[in-house]
Amino acid sequence: MAPLDPTGGHPGAEPHENRPERRTVLRGAGVIAGALAVGGAVTACGAGGAGAASGTPGAKGGDATVPASKVPEGGGYIDATAQVVATQPTSGQYAAFSAVCTHEGCILNEVLDRMILCPCHGSEFSITDGSVKQGPATEPLPRRKIAKVGSNLKIT
Repeated sequence: MAPLDPTGGHPGAEPHENRPERRTVLRGAGVIAGALAVGGAVTACGAGGAGAASGTPGAKGGDATVPASKVPEGGGYIDATAQVVATQPTSGQYAAFSAVCTHEGCILNEVLDRMILCPCHGSEFSITDGSVKQGPATEPLPRRKIAKVGSNLKIT
């Protein structure tokens, strides 16, 4: 029996023992792709996932002007760019808060059933006073000043 040719019969090729097996290369590529996917998911979670923007927990956010018509009675409106939420707990009575969750800084993304919701870890805050109704957050949302000027709400 003839000895095996370590180059696989290709002149100028490296011997097999010096080249990684295809399986090893593919496994390494899979590990790298998996690490990138997990890293991206962790980054998205840390950045708020659905609340794409990220803030500092309890941050004030910017000033905003919101049409009062966008703030339903018993609900609210979130301006993610200015990082503020305007609410109308009862007819004609408005409140405003930072839209940055006091737990880990995710941007709040929804007002539902008289609660302001955090998409990252499920904290819920009252539309009336910003108090925590469900954790993991332990601190209320910082209040913002709000005034009705004509048909708009000015939040500062």
